Amino acid sequence: MNNKIALAGCGNVGTALLEILQEKRSELAGKYGFTFEVVLICDLMKGNIADPQGLDLGKVLDAIHTRRGFAELPQARGTFAEMLESSHATVLAEATPMDLKTGEPGMTHMKTALSHGVSVVTTNKGPISLALDELVKLGAEHGASLRFEGTVMSGTPFISMIREGMVGCKVKKVAGILNGTTNFMLTKMGEGLTYSQALEEARSHGYTEADPSMDVEGWDPAVKVSIMAKIFFGMDVPVIKVERTGITGITPGKVMEAAAAGCKVKLLAGVDEGPKGFHAFVKPAKVPFSDPLASIDSATNAVTITTDNLGDVTIIGPGAGRRETGQALLEDIFALCRGK
Repeated sequence: MNNKIALAGCGNVGTALLEILQEKRSELAGKYGFTFEVVLICDLMKGNIADPQGLDLGKVLDAIHTRRGFAELPQARGTFAEMLESSHATVLAEATPMDLKTGEPGMTHMKTALSHGVSVVTTNKGPISLALDELVKLGAEHGASLRFEGTVMSGTPFISMIREGMVGCKVKKVAGILNGTTNFMLTKMGEGLTYSQALEEARSHGYTEADPSMDVEGWDPAVKVSIMAKIFFGMDVPVIKVERTGITGITPGKVMEAAAAGCKVKLLAGVDEGPKGFHAFVKPAKVPFSDPLASIDSATNAVTITTDNLGDVTIIGPGAGRRETGQALLEDIFALCRGK
């Protein structure tokens, strides 16, 4: 089956997905039997383009990298629902910026697609944290699926590993480093950069959210905690109910003081179904050098899953970056192609 992909949001992540698809087209077809066409791209700044037979990704990427607009490409007009229907898309990759209050515009994009029987893959944490049950139900009613691997650990296959690779295990606790941006900044402050310099370097690498306060104030990992609470524990924990402290109060001096005491400062996030009840948290902590998490630097994430059958299982991988997050979208599109 030739998959017809629509893309909503052609910023860093959406563009990275297009680059990967273009570069890997032959390999995906030859090695996995995965063929595709990108039939619709919608972006608030660049415009809307469509071709039910498949857009020329070479020309699309050239337009993005040189002219930053789609004026010379086949235009799409109408409402999002009309453009999606006329494109004959079979899957929507939703990569618009996160909005924690309304989930828009991603919420509308996802509901529209699912209600039309179009499956959705997304890296947009807003709609998933606000309305996961509603979106899953809507998809089920119309024969469509929803996957959101990239919402927690970027391109590292974290959600699928637990859901599909740890069948029969009861998850008791999930905790670790879940924000690559702040981990990168804390690493750089440990190397002597100021807070502002570390933030600017993180931004230059494409690690930060469109609004950097989402990272540094702990909102991004709090959303991930909210998602984990739902999918692993069945608990509805709104983002505002997550115990949250970011790194805005952390200075290079505090990082150096911790190092002198044999520790590293890390922003830890997790969910814990312990003897004192369910706990969802994001907070800076001094982690001893002897702890495995102390060795996790730069934009890398590391999460330990505590289970009944396997004990502790730790996953380490990239937790930020345009290419890495674009890879998560590809992983989910391919999983849908295989019927998962």
